[in-house]
Amino acid sequence: MGNVHGRIAGRNASAEVLLIGSHMDTVVDAGKFDGSLGIIAAVSALKALKSNGMLGKLKRPVEVIAFSDEEGVRFQSTFLGSAAIAGILPVSALQVSDKSGVTVQESLQANSIGITEENLLQLKYDPQSVWGYIEVHIEQGPVLEWVGYPLGVVKGIAGQTRLKVTVKGSQGHAGTVPMSLRQDPMAAAAELIVLLESLCKHPKDYLSYDSHCNDSAMESLSSSLVCTVGEISTWPSASNVIPGQVTFTVDIRAMDDMGREAVLYELSNRVYGICDRRSVSCNIEHKHNANAVNCNTELGSQLKLAANAALKIMTGEIQDDVPTLMSGAGHDAMAMSHLTKVGMLFVRCRGGISHSPAEHVLDDDVWAAGLAIMTFLESHM
Repeated sequence: MGNVHGRIAGRNASAEVLLIGSHMDTVVDAGKFDGSLGIIAAVSALKALKSNGMLGKLKRPVEVIAFSDEEGVRFQSTFLGSAAIAGILPVSALQVSDKSGVTVQESLQANSIGITEENLLQLKYDPQSVWGYIEVHIEQGPVLEWVGYPLGVVKGIAGQTRLKVTVKGSQGHAGTVPMSLRQDPMAAAAELIVLLESLCKHPKDYLSYDSHCNDSAMESLSSSLVCTVGEISTWPSASNVIPGQVTFTVDIRAMDDMGREAVLYELSNRVYGICDRRSVSCNIEHKHNANAVNCNTELGSQLKLAANAALKIMTGEIQDDVPTLMSGAGHDAMAMSHLTKVGMLFVRCRGGISHSPAEHVLDDDVWAAGLAIMTFLESHM
């Protein structure tokens, strides 16, 4: 699947392996830390242990994996690399195509990777052979900077759904079709997008109360629910033409899976109602769905101890406990949780900015991340 692997045997090459990974792809117009920092931190920690003659003391194998296509930018299908390793990537994913009509399988074959539906299933790791998975990643949010800490331990990752909404109307001349006779998919799409924003800002105003959506559950949903339209395209995309078709993406995330499903249900009902009223057709295609993930408490405790030790090495002082926080962004750990227990360490980023050229991590914070992983590995000797 285009993943890159590196493995250290340790003292017992047949023992359960510790996997450390992150992704090497990123989004359009991005920074350089998202994903790659986790790979560099792991490799650097192992290089440091090698230079100290400590690699042979590891009691279990350690494998670093640089995953392909976590972001889903090209094929709108996230976690291709990690989902294949975890054994949850459906064979149909190989036939998903990009905007040029090139499928995942064709893209891999063009890069001399002969994946087929038959050998895709062979990529899955045996759960009995894996001890656990950890991942270092920039926070992509402002919490660590706000509390003044370079590192934080992740306790859970929000569930997410990605949709592709296609609105079809009647293409026509911008100057000759009266407003009252138009079936304009652009105006319909605009109303749908504003509906999405309103629904996600004020879910209490849209969702009915039941055994799940009580006051407490609604408050929890409201605090974590975020919805985004990140991409929109129109055909034929000319200033003097009423479009015939408009397509846009929807990204919905929340820590509460049932609440997220309730939002999706309400959104779908209202979308089709608006499209009927405007005499346009609508199609909602589910491109990605992942439930929320709780990180393993044992790994979290070990990562917290390692982070505290790393900060003590750097400052010479005993620090307050490293904070724990939730992740609103998706990570390869979500896919890997289907294979083994997972733990994550966040690294502070300036302004909480990510998916932008302004993405930045202090050199000392990169050092802290590498030291924390090295300390974590030393505890497994």
